[in-house]
Amino acid sequence: MKKYLLVCALVLGGFAAQAQAALQIQSWSLPNGARVLFVENHAIPMLDLSVEFDAGARRDPDGKSGLASLTNAQLTRGVAASGDAPALTEAQILDGLADVAAQRGGGASMDRAGVTVRMLSSAAERDAAIGLLARTLAQPSFPEAPFARDKARTIADVRESQTKAEDIAAKAFWAALYGTHPYARRESEDSVAAITRDDLLAFHRTHYVANRAVIALIGDVTRAQADRIAQTLTQQLPQGAPLPALPEIASAAPQDLRISHPASQSHILIGMPALVRGDPDFFALTVGNYILGGGGFVSRLTNEVREKRALTYSVYSYFSPLAQKGPFQIGLQTKQEQTAQALDVVRRTLADYLRDGPTAAELKAAKDNLIGGFALRIDNNRKILDNLAVIGYYGLPLDYLDSWTANIGKVTVAQIRAAFTRKIALGQLSTVVVGEAK
Repeated sequence: MKKYLLVCALVLGGFAAQAQAALQIQSWSLPNGARVLFVENHAIPMLDLSVEFDAGARRDPDGKSGLASLTNAQLTRGVAASGDAPALTEAQILDGLADVAAQRGGGASMDRAGVTVRMLSSAAERDAAIGLLARTLAQPSFPEAPFARDKARTIADVRESQTKAEDIAAKAFWAALYGTHPYARRESEDSVAAITRDDLLAFHRTHYVANRAVIALIGDVTRAQADRIAQTLTQQLPQGAPLPALPEIASAAPQDLRISHPASQSHILIGMPALVRGDPDFFALTVGNYILGGGGFVSRLTNEVREKRALTYSVYSYFSPLAQKGPFQIGLQTKQEQTAQALDVVRRTLADYLRDGPTAAELKAAKDNLIGGFALRIDNNRKILDNLAVIGYYGLPLDYLDSWTANIGKVTVAQIRAAFTRKIALGQLSTVVVGEAK
């Protein structure tokens, strides 16, 4: 037992030291165009990696929302034969990963889609896991039976979501903000039912390509080994043609949507398109939003809506930066009969904040909390991997993590007021209420 505790202490101590020290992010491009980001870390005999593509939900064809997600899920359902390598079933792929203690994940978000793997860094286990991953990326067979199963399961999930107030609110909110833009699209029974196996093949062929791959690695390998791994993962992927540009996000007229629902509480969302990933206002908005509604119990919205008036248990705000303007969002739940009062308090609190900005005391407390808690954002390999993937995909500076606390520390009250004025306009906010009493 003492030996186990000592090992845990050493591992956690290594993570803490790593979080405080500068992260040496190495980056290079492969001849096939794939970008690699790598952090060498020999604290534990593990390797974490991700491979991502411009294959998120924004690339779903019109009328076939859900294709990006289904394509990503089908990558491990079967692999086609290639040369001397035999075809593999879903069970054989999963067993092969389990045999070398590798853990695979993945999924599709709004902008991007990809896979992650955590594996042992020992050569035999690592090479086996990398080989399997490379084949699932380049040679998925998309067998009909698993596809039909996953398609039916997705339709069942969509039907269930149509009964949940929070899901109804989220769908209506994104539709209100983004109109006909791909960001507004959400899976429906019809859109999923329209997806065919040929659609999966075409989507994979178009989007899972070497020249748009972003590979992030952190762990117990050298730079040379990381380069060989990245080449193995992408050498069988095709080159992709340029993708069509997505439409600009139009300045849509604000909407006030009231959707009846038998829930005991009203689900309220307020917001507008606001922030592109990499925007110079990011750090001022991060500090400012912590004060407004991102700081939990120390935020203004919590103080005004919950503490002073007991209108909700939880109220929050956040910016979600994307490749194009991601949303600024305020959310809360309240008793149906308190809906109007809660909305009024939220709007007045936001208006006051936009007009006056934070106080000097609020600014200092926010910066102290954000800077003091930064180590928790990079205190293990998986969190660092997630950050590497974001830096690589969105083209952020390699010193983004090293300079994060310094950039937070530089934020002033004037910068917060100016940034919020540029990004948030009271007259452009849309409001969605699901469950309000008639």
